[in-house]
Amino acid sequence: MKQKAFYALILAACIAGSSGLFIKEIESLSPGSIAWLRAAFPAFLLIIWLLYNRLNCFHGNYPKMLLSSFINAGRMYLYLIAFIYTSIGNAVILFYTWPIFATILGIFFLKERVSKKQIALMLLAFIGLAIAYSNKSFSFEDRDFIGMVSAVIASFGYAITVVLFKSEADNYHRNEMLFYQNFAGVLVFLPIFWTNAPLGALKDFGFALGYAFVIGIVVFSLFFYGLKYLKASTASSIMYLEVVSAIAFGYLLLGEMLDLNMIIGGLIIILSSYFITRLKTVS
Repeated sequence: MKQKAFYALILAACIAGSSGLFIKEIESLSPGSIAWLRAAFPAFLLIIWLLYNRLNCFHGNYPKMLLSSFINAGRMYLYLIAFIYTSIGNAVILFYTWPIFATILGIFFLKERVSKKQIALMLLAFIGLAIAYSNKSFSFEDRDFIGMVSAVIASFGYAITVVLFKSEADNYHRNEMLFYQNFAGVLVFLPIFWTNAPLGALKDFGFALGYAFVIGIVVFSLFFYGLKYLKASTASSIMYLEVVSAIAFGYLLLGEMLDLNMIIGGLIIILSSYFITRLKTVS
């Protein structure tokens, strides 16, 4: 089963890299409207599955699952903002700082011991951030700045949800976990969708629904399958392939370019975050 889980995560990471392509093609829908479709479409399919199998997902430690769901709704919104306001390369590199945040959270809230290697890697990652963005202007009105800050906060939220979902992975079917992953988003973003969505924008609805199915169902189904049989740190390491696939998609299909500072700094960030997850794996 572990080998199948490994391959499932590789496939999930490669497909996940297409997120930015879907989001960049949506022009007339607000981030809140996209987030509602992203959550509602998978949730609707999963409700059908739950009813068909006569399952009640509100069992076990469902308050923790609901907390994870609401944190994920906020993370999802900021993730969309990141890809809308900045390039795919910027967004995906900054989003994958989340293992650094997971390590810091473990130190302060779980009283985990941190090694000198972990401290060195975290410092190296922040040096990478400084290099990557040293030649960019920073202003609260600058679109790139808004997108990059959103990506960092989204990565922090994702670090929390991975830990919370992993802690309950043995108690829930992966489709139940997928339901929780989307449930809060349906509630939170419905008012935004109801009041702002232009119903005539068929092309944008098509891309939004495609994004919802590919990422909300296919990718996370594969991810939760892998997470069930592998350690969270192992799963996280494999998902770094998303960075490569996302940047490749942006370069090949959207013509996005990375400057030298971003390439050097991005490599330092990604490698530092990757090795932090590997240290947590072997410890």
